[in-house]
Amino acid sequence: MDILIAGGGIGGLTAALALHAKGHSVTVYEAAPELQPLGVGINLLPHAVSVLADLGLLDDLAKIGIETQELLFFNKFGQRIWREPRGLEAGYPVPQFSLHRGELQMLLLDTVRERLGPARVREGYTYVRHTVWPSGRVGVWFDTGTSGDLYGPVVADALIGADGIHSAVRKGFYPDEGPPHWSGAVLWRAAIEDAPFLSGRSMIMAGHENQKLVVYPISQKAFEAGRSLTNWIAEIRIGKPGDLPPSRESWNKPGRFEDFMPAFKDWSFDWLDFPALAAKTPEALEFPMVDRDPVPAWSFGPVTLLGDAAHPMYPVGSNGASQAILDARALAESLADGAGDVHGALKRYEAMRLPATAALVAANRRQGPEQVMQMVEERAPDGFERLEDVISQAELEAVSSQYKQVAGFDKASVARILE
Repeated sequence: MDILIAGGGIGGLTAALALHAKGHSVTVYEAAPELQPLGVGINLLPHAVSVLADLGLLDDLAKIGIETQELLFFNKFGQRIWREPRGLEAGYPVPQFSLHRGELQMLLLDTVRERLGPARVREGYTYVRHTVWPSGRVGVWFDTGTSGDLYGPVVADALIGADGIHSAVRKGFYPDEGPPHWSGAVLWRAAIEDAPFLSGRSMIMAGHENQKLVVYPISQKAFEAGRSLTNWIAEIRIGKPGDLPPSRESWNKPGRFEDFMPAFKDWSFDWLDFPALAAKTPEALEFPMVDRDPVPAWSFGPVTLLGDAAHPMYPVGSNGASQAILDARALAESLADGAGDVHGALKRYEAMRLPATAALVAANRRQGPEQVMQMVEERAPDGFERLEDVISQAELEAVSSQYKQVAGFDKASVARILE
């Protein structure tokens, strides 16, 4: 089967590998003139790591990423609210990884070129439109920026729109959808090499719904040298949900430290001095926190959506890239079981993934597992002497367990992936 993927991000490249492993002929068309290792840190949860392990990438991930040992939540005073082990430390059969988004994308890109052939990733091809032929196949046109004429039609059995939150493929089906939905929060993100903190493999979140700090290491090479390439995210709510964001999100929009550091000037804790860490950091990137409302359908004949083109969600609970990777597996499995019925297979894929990701979009809008910080903020805004007087262990465990089940990385779900 000939399959065309519009978009060479993490979801699109993983889909290429998963579909190739099932025997399909796959070509990725990417709008960027050259794919580069942009962005900062991301996390891969055990369900996504299981998918990549099945594709033979576990050792490669271990060479570049940190095997996350623990996740900790703190209030704005640095008092610990919750700790839970993660990945292998929690008894999963595979690790959870924290790593640089660009390094992961380059790993996937190199693997696609090695396994499928260099010509199977075509850069500088921006999706413009498609037509479904009477035969049920799809013809696709691209803008290469080299002339006034479009390139195409490129004919395939299926088109996968993996072209991100501003997906042109999605817009063709939902032309009146409008811009992404802004939460009212802005993130400033950066990475800087520094001394390790806590275990050296810890991920921390501190604060509450309106002001939050997220910090975790992302480089195995730095860890082995006794250092930490520390990814940090400073988040402040400056608007209301539904307002227009101050800027369009981008992987490389510079941020201004004076816009957020005054709010974090006192966030120096015995386990991490964030003002000192930020002072060493030469630059930060600015992102508005945006998502989109779930849509009723992804699949239309031989065309479907994947990753952020299908279900962009707030970066809460470390699930964005992981869910795109789960999409890739589900898509490959559906097409493998489709007995040649491409349209039916894409609808089965949609039925597998659309309800699950819609529930996760809603859960992330409610702050996902991070809601425990807001619960403590509301009950003890001035801090606490005894955590149990503010929130019970049963409440904390319930929030954590429920989110794992909604996001699909409870141990039973991960075990099913590896069967």
